[in-house]
Amino acid sequence: MAAANAPITMKEALTLPSVGINPQFITFTNVTMESDKFICVRETSPQNSVVIIDMSMPMQPLRRPITADSALMNPISKILALKAQLPGTTQDHLQIFNIEMKAKVKSHQMPEQVVFWKWISPKMLGMVTQTSVYHWSIEGDSEPTKMFDRTANLANNQIINYRCDPSEKWLVLIGIAPGSPERSQLVKGNMQLFSVDQQRSQALEAHAASFASFKVPGNDNPSIIISFATKSANAGQVTSKLHVIELGAQPGKPSFAKKQADLFFPPDFADDFPVAMQISDKYSLIYVITKLGLLFVYDLETATAVYRNRISPDPIFLTSEASSVGGFYAVNRRGQVLLATVNESTIVPFVSGQLNNLELAVNLAKRGNLPGAENLVAQRFQELFAQTKYKEAAELAAESPQGILRTPDTVAKFQSVPVQAGQTPPLLQYFGTLLTKGKLNAFESLELSRLVVNQNKKNLLENWLAEDKLECSEELGDLVKTVDNDLALKIYIKARATPKVVAAFAERREFDKILIYSKQVGYTPDYLFLLQTILRSDPQGAVNFALMMSQMEGGSPVDYNTITDLFLQRNLIREATAFLLDVLKPNLPEHAHLQTKVLEINLVTFPNVADAILANGMFSHYDRPRIAQLCEKAGLFVRALQHYSELPDIKRVIINTHAIEPQSLVEFFGTLSKEWALECMKDLLLVNLRGNLQIIVQVAKEYCEQLGVEACIKIFEQFKSYEGLYFFLGSYLSSSEDPDIHFKYIEAAAKTGQIKEVERVTRESNFYDAEKTKNFLMEAKLPDARPLINVCDRFGFVPDLTHYLYTNNMLRYIEGYVQKVNPGNAPLVVGQLLDDECPEDFIKGLILSVRSLLPVEPLVDECEKRNRLRLLTQFLEHLVSEGSQDVHVHNALGKIIIDSNNNPEHFLTTNPYYDSRVVGKYCEKRDPTLAVVAYRRGQCDEELVNVTNKNSLFKLQARYVVERMDADLWDKVLNPENEYRRQLIDQVVSTALPETQSPEQVSAAVKAFMTADLPHELIELLEKIVLQNSAFSGNFNLQNLLILTAIKADSSRVMDYINRLDNFDGPAVGEVAVEAQLYEEAFAIFKKFNLNVQAVNVLLDNIQSIPRAEEFAFRVEEDAVWSQVAKAQLREGLVSEAIESFIRADDVTQFLDVIQASEGTECYHDLVKYLLMVRQKAKEPKVDGELIYAYAKIDRLSDIEEFILMPNVANLHNVGDRLFDEALYEAAKIIYAFISNWAKLAITLVRLQQFQGAVDAARKANSAKTWKEVCYACVDAEEFRLAQICGLNIIVQVDDLEEVSDYYQNRGCFNELISLMESGLGLERAHMGIFTELGVLYARYRHEKLMEHIKLFSTRLNIPKLIRACGEQHHWKELTYLYIQYDEFDNAATTVMNHSPEAWDHMQFKDIIVKVANVELYYKSVHFYLQEHPDLINDVLNVLALRVDHTRVVDIMRKAGQLHLVKPYMVAVQSNNVSAVNEALNEIYVEEEDYDRLRESIDLHDNFDQIGLAQKIEKHELLEMRRVAAYIYKKAGRWKQSIALSKKDKVYKDAMETASQSGDRELAEELLVYFIEQGKKECFASCLFVCYDLIRPDVALELAWFNNMIDFAFPYLLQFIREYTGKVDELIKDKIEAVKESKAKENEEQDIIKQQNMYAQLLPLALPAPPGMGGGYGQPGPPPQMGMPPMPPFGMPPMGSY
Repeated sequence: MAAANAPITMKEALTLPSVGINPQFITFTNVTMESDKFICVRETSPQNSVVIIDMSMPMQPLRRPITADSALMNPISKILALKAQLPGTTQDHLQIFNIEMKAKVKSHQMPEQVVFWKWISPKMLGMVTQTSVYHWSIEGDSEPTKMFDRTANLANNQIINYRCDPSEKWLVLIGIAPGSPERSQLVKGNMQLFSVDQQRSQALEAHAASFASFKVPGNDNPSIIISFATKSANAGQVTSKLHVIELGAQPGKPSFAKKQADLFFPPDFADDFPVAMQISDKYSLIYVITKLGLLFVYDLETATAVYRNRISPDPIFLTSEASSVGGFYAVNRRGQVLLATVNESTIVPFVSGQLNNLELAVNLAKRGNLPGAENLVAQRFQELFAQTKYKEAAELAAESPQGILRTPDTVAKFQSVPVQAGQTPPLLQYFGTLLTKGKLNAFESLELSRLVVNQNKKNLLENWLAEDKLECSEELGDLVKTVDNDLALKIYIKARATPKVVAAFAERREFDKILIYSKQVGYTPDYLFLLQTILRSDPQGAVNFALMMSQMEGGSPVDYNTITDLFLQRNLIREATAFLLDVLKPNLPEHAHLQTKVLEINLVTFPNVADAILANGMFSHYDRPRIAQLCEKAGLFVRALQHYSELPDIKRVIINTHAIEPQSLVEFFGTLSKEWALECMKDLLLVNLRGNLQIIVQVAKEYCEQLGVEACIKIFEQFKSYEGLYFFLGSYLSSSEDPDIHFKYIEAAAKTGQIKEVERVTRESNFYDAEKTKNFLMEAKLPDARPLINVCDRFGFVPDLTHYLYTNNMLRYIEGYVQKVNPGNAPLVVGQLLDDECPEDFIKGLILSVRSLLPVEPLVDECEKRNRLRLLTQFLEHLVSEGSQDVHVHNALGKIIIDSNNNPEHFLTTNPYYDSRVVGKYCEKRDPTLAVVAYRRGQCDEELVNVTNKNSLFKLQARYVVERMDADLWDKVLNPENEYRRQLIDQVVSTALPETQSPEQVSAAVKAFMTADLPHELIELLEKIVLQNSAFSGNFNLQNLLILTAIKADSSRVMDYINRLDNFDGPAVGEVAVEAQLYEEAFAIFKKFNLNVQAVNVLLDNIQSIPRAEEFAFRVEEDAVWSQVAKAQLREGLVSEAIESFIRADDVTQFLDVIQASEGTECYHDLVKYLLMVRQKAKEPKVDGELIYAYAKIDRLSDIEEFILMPNVANLHNVGDRLFDEALYEAAKIIYAFISNWAKLAITLVRLQQFQGAVDAARKANSAKTWKEVCYACVDAEEFRLAQICGLNIIVQVDDLEEVSDYYQNRGCFNELISLMESGLGLERAHMGIFTELGVLYARYRHEKLMEHIKLFSTRLNIPKLIRACGEQHHWKELTYLYIQYDEFDNAATTVMNHSPEAWDHMQFKDIIVKVANVELYYKSVHFYLQEHPDLINDVLNVLALRVDHTRVVDIMRKAGQLHLVKPYMVAVQSNNVSAVNEALNEIYVEEEDYDRLRESIDLHDNFDQIGLAQKIEKHELLEMRRVAAYIYKKAGRWKQSIALSKKDKVYKDAMETASQSGDRELAEELLVYFIEQGKKECFASCLFVCYDLIRPDVALELAWFNNMIDFAFPYLLQFIREYTGKVDELIKDKIEAVKESKAKENEEQDIIKQQNMYAQLLPLALPAPPGMGGGYGQPGPPPQMGMPPMPPFGMPPMGSY
């Protein structure tokens, strides 16, 4: 059957390789397609990624680097679901991402592995595990919900689909499993159907299933239908069925009858089975798709077979519904995405014709609204009508496909039926059926409404319109308008009867809706007429309407000026103003005259409105001078000022301050320039200084920055207005830092009597000139001295202030300043008063009045400088009596006591508050001993040393230093650079130390001597103290110090001191002796104090005498001592002796060092004894492990077996590995066998040449590495049977396969390797690598088996690898086959052409060449066939016709001289109108003298060198060839050459036709002359008719008359006269009609003008023009519009002034 007539159309929507998808990923596990919107492909190389293909733009795939085991795109939106197994677990991690929002929607970790999942709805994922089925909603935070458990029939099945019905009440799970043993190649299908409501499952056999909704006649609710297909083998009989069953039948309602049908599989597809099913809701068709590409189409309602065909040569593994077109998508292994759709134009004819199923054809046509059943439906309708089955006829007409019966004829037919009494009229039955089925068309709606209106049932119309059952039209609206205007308006709107809608809105006075509706539908009503109509009755409504017009897109349809005039003509000032204010908001320059107009009319009538408009500042383009004058006249002086632009005008208006709000006037000054503002300020001050001063001050304050502060000050000073200056500067002062400004303000305030302000500014300001201000205030002699006090206090003029106040007898202010303002400056005041010779009583009283607030130190300094310190005696004693502890108070009092010599020693020793340095310094020149007392009391070390050195008081200095016990002080006085050191040392030794009884002082002195490196003096001193029975003879520290000093300075005395002294620190001193290398002394000290370990360490580490240490150890018999000896022996390599010593010491702590040393010296027998001792005290893995190792080294294997059976903590794995690494295989064998480490045991047995045992151990280990090692060892030992056993366990791992193969091949074991691989094919875990590697081996070593292997296992081979192997081995036939299987058609074609003796097959090559991508191969194949198979070249070229450049092919054949060989090909492709093909064929036709074919070629194909061909054949010996030449000249427009050639051959008909087609009058008339000259009268007459449009009548008559041929010209003359008579009649008729139309148009215009004049006469009188407006503009009014007479400006008649 031709594809064009097939009921199902197949087309390739996309190929996945074309968008960059690697063919190896086009599999069921990598490709998903959940709907017709997206395809999702998961790639794992070269990197993990997910490719999302949007079917609306498939050539722009979205590739994202994502690692996942599965990826699903949501059916309707860009939401991606990902699944990945968590490493090392059987759990799956699920995630859902929104790709557009780039956000994760939700995620979940499944506790078990998900084996299949699918989007069952846009909001729900269905997930299948090994045991259960879950649903997971993407909304909210919900987790997956378990729906049901899998039934037993789905155990060990591969799940291929999971679906649910639209209500999600029925669920179906489908899986496939290997077939029965008697027919294993037929895959078995299993299905589980689950009811959510009943919570029950049913197990069925099925390969594919789908749900659908179907409406059963008589049941308003749709039924849920399930359809499933099955193919099973039972007792050798294969049964294929399609079942259609209703689920959950509704009680009491008609149900869907169960249907079933056979699936007929061709013999070649005996093992094929269904893999998918899709149901088209649009057409109610079932599509069943099989694995091998068969498509079965069945009717859902009847289960009738409709169509069967193979749609894909490659296996199909994925389908998806294409709901929008009622078809489906299918994806095959090649990557083709096929779209199957219903051929709407052929399916109904196909069913009715080919299947002869008329009922099904009609049902399909009705369900899908399909063409092709018109005659059947019409015939059936006539039959029903003839049988008076009106109800059935009505239903048929209502459901007729494409509405072929829903015509006026049908309505008339029902109307013609007579109505029976008591029965519903057939027409109403028809309309009722239509209303039940859907919506009525326009004619039906009109007829039904007419019936309803006649019966006055308006409510029915309203209900039908609300339910959208009627199609609205203007006629229907006219009909309904007679009963209901509102309903008619709704109908008009729906019918888009715009004029009627506008008229209806106008009648209802809903003018605003007119604009909205007109804008929506794009209609333009007569807006001016509408506005005039509204204005008569509703002025405010007219304003709103006008505003709405102004807001229309494209601008207002009526000019704003015209609208304004309409308002003003009716004296509607407020309305006109409201309109203009709204439309003039954009403030455009072109609206300047309108802005002026609205201001003028309001300034004359409502000045307050004009003022408000100007205040808003919404206009800026009006006539400002004119408005300024009007504002001045209206008393709006502020507005006038704002609009005047000349200074005289401004000065004239501004002096009206009595009528101007001050704030407005101030704001106006801000708009003036600096010069004008200053001029106006002067005028205001000149007119009324007192009255306008406040305004001027405010202006100066507001705009001082613009006007300049200096200028403002100058104006006030010019008018000597200190008050103005005071107020102005008062506002500016806070922001100014100018000293002059601050001084002027102080000056103005002082002159205006603002003493408080002067005081405040002098106190707070930081910017005035203090000197200048001080002088001004002193000169001003203000009664209040506080301003002057502020200045002098802040800026350090206290002496001047004191002098001024004292000389002016203002002593009260002096007291107030000292007591209240700044007591801290009292010393300066006192000093100045003393300089001014003020009485002491006043000064003392002043000081006592301040008391503790007075700073003592500066007061003392001031008095001391003037030698008046005694003046403060009473003050200081008073402070002391009050308990003052101020150091300055006591310093001053001490100085007074020292000067008066009033028992100063008592004061210096008892007073705790004075500063020792200050008083001591004061005493140095008066009495040094008093200075020492003061310094000693304050521990002033440096000062005391200096004063004692200076005055030779060394005894006092020595006593102080010893008592002080300060290391830094000792360092200073014992410093060699101190020239007085010797005198000090003598006094310390002779006086200070003998006097002291403090051990600490002695110790400090001794340490100081040590620090100063005076050992000899120190030893002598200590011998006197310690050895001569002094109070410190038994002192522990001094004995230590004596020995340590001797160790450092005189080692010969050390041993004597050790023997004589007993109370010293033995351990510490011993360590010091060791550090000083006095080892015997140190040994004596440790021995004396029974420190045996330290003593033996000295013998071992320092004296290095192991024999003495052993002797000492035997004497003391201590474990610790033996342990130290053992360690030393171990360090010296005396391992056996060390082990013996460790055993004596019972020391197990050093077992690691013992083990290491024993292994180094091979002392394993001694090590065993030691380790056995250690095991009794410590449970260490290292110990037990070393013991096993030691047993192994001395070959005590039985002890090893006995040991490991006993409790131990040895790490047997590590021990075994160590024994293995050191080739102690027998011992390692024992360990590995005990711990069941089969992998290591196997390798160990290999080392022991025990291969059978190694294989057994490897089987238990089941490790790839172990298998490989055992295998390789068996191969090396030629144990091939055992090697094969191992190899079969290795090659199932892809990564290890190549390594095994290389190992065999490198050792020449080719047959054994092939045998291994052949055995591996039958393994359950056989993978692609095994099949591929076997193919490579066949290619190398057994060529005869290669092709059979490739054909059997082509789908399980790694084709690229096998291609390389075949290429290396030159197996061209097999290589070609592999290229074809891998879709490498370019390489396949190249291989065939390069190695044709082996690889060429014509049919195969044709299939290959059409699929190549490199177009050069097309032409290479042409050369190939031309050289080797010329007889088949046309066959190949016909296949390539749509792909090759025909010009290039012709050039190839022309160069080879073989054009005739490809004539069939060129004839086939000539329809493309290619120049080279046309010329080649024309050459062949000329050569063959085939003029008919040549003319046909020229007519149909004009792309060739026409002139060249014509010149070539115009002299041909055949007449027909020459006629062809003339014909070519005619087609090329070379009329003269064509006619000349026709005349030459006397083919006059051709000549006349050429002349007629040329359109050239001269050629036609020349041909007439030629016929006359030749005496061809008949040709002359014929030429007149053929060339009728070209020949002029006068020429024809003249030639006929001159040559006596009038009779032959007369028919032409009659025709000419008749034609021109008819043309004249038509012109006269057109003229008359034009005159009539012109008159009618003039009458209509006159009627309009009359009507408008009538409206003008009814208008009220307009307002008179304001002064200066009547005739003052001279501007013409707007042009007349709509036939109205011209109007003056603003719509008002010109009038004079008031």
